[in-house]
Amino acid sequence: QVQLVESGGGLVQPGGSLRISCTASGFTFSMYAMRWYRQAPGQARDWVAGITTDARITKYADSVKGRFTISRDNAKNTVYLQMNSLKPEDTAVYYCNAYNSWTSNQYWGQGTQVVVSS
Repeated sequence: QVQLVESGGGLVQPGGSLRISCTASGFTFSMYAMRWYRQAPGQARDWVAGITTDARITKYADSVKGRFTISRDNAKNTVYLQMNSLKPEDTAVYYCNAYNSWTSNQYWGQGTQVVVSS
């Protein structure tokens, strides 16, 4: 059964750092591009960052460029999002997404809450 399990969320002060993780099972992780999305209360779910299957290409939303870094470890079936210089507006539930461009299959995790507040 397919699972994407996020972890590492929590409360952090403005200017702080946090790393969240997403571990996959039930499908061939290395064949899926991985993305992070986030959804703030009352807002739409927005794309944050993406990484190709071989990790050669990463892309970021303008709002997080230079502060967030996406990476993956295919041996561990895990994708990471390192978040630095966090701002209150980064507060959201963060979701990982796996996408296969050949089959158009995609899977979602259940989300992990990140709160940036003093």
